[in-house]
Amino acid sequence: MFYQNYRKNIQLSMLALPAILLIFIFSYIPMAGAFIAFKSINYELGLFHSPWVGFENFKFFFTSSDAWLVVRNTLSYNIIFIVVGTFLSVVFAILLNEVLSTKLVKIYQTIFFFPYFFSWIIVAYMVFAFIGPYGIISMAMAKMGITTEFYTTTWIWPFLLTLINIWKGLGYVSIIFYAGILGISQEYFEAAAIDGATKFQMVRNITIPLLMPLIMILSLLSIGKIFYSDFGLFFFVPREIGQLYPVTQVIDTYVYRMLRVSGDLGMSSAVGLFQSTMGFIVVMLSNYVVRKVNDENKMF
Repeated sequence: MFYQNYRKNIQLSMLALPAILLIFIFSYIPMAGAFIAFKSINYELGLFHSPWVGFENFKFFFTSSDAWLVVRNTLSYNIIFIVVGTFLSVVFAILLNEVLSTKLVKIYQTIFFFPYFFSWIIVAYMVFAFIGPYGIISMAMAKMGITTEFYTTTWIWPFLLTLINIWKGLGYVSIIFYAGILGISQEYFEAAAIDGATKFQMVRNITIPLLMPLIMILSLLSIGKIFYSDFGLFFFVPREIGQLYPVTQVIDTYVYRMLRVSGDLGMSSAVGLFQSTMGFIVVMLSNYVVRKVNDENKMF
């Protein structure tokens, strides 16, 4: 049976082969290095002959003064990104669907999708050009008699990072939802229009319910990485200003800075294993809850 299905779908299998190989090479093979998290790496002895230390590397991280801070920042930012980003992406996709002109749709798609291709280094320089000491916004505020040092003002950065992250990823995610809307049969909307339904009623009773499985799948995939952060966003955009660490330091940047200072490979591997394990647990629990609420929206 397996061989017959394989021959039947051989073209699709060959099309997916490059992606499967990439996932296998970069996601599955590195799992063999999980043992590094339980060792004190001695570069003279090598990885396999370095002494075992059990959970000492985990203990080092969790007993540090910054452990709670970086975990809190990581979870808080990701929750905000998932909730706000998903909501705005769905709203933009619905608005895009209401644009009747195909040419305008392509223009809007290009405008909102274009920032996704910017590297975080470019984005960091763009942000600095706006809010740096001699940036456009800073100079305009100075002329109005308002003096604000953005790179030393901590309270504003949670809002800035959220805004920048959504600006960069909104077009990419909204196109996925837009494609989902295009896959909805027009018969539903035609029947609703005949019954006198308004646009808002169509969106509330047709578009959103039929988009919900896609929303849940993407949300669950995002939840799987809730203990990970976009390294470029939190490292390059705040420009490694020490005063901003309380609101910009996340697990990924913390591990990088600790590895750069101490060179402790075992500790960084321990934190990476912690992130992966917690992400797996959160996905399983979230999928279980979704399955109990609505079995059709579960991921597996």
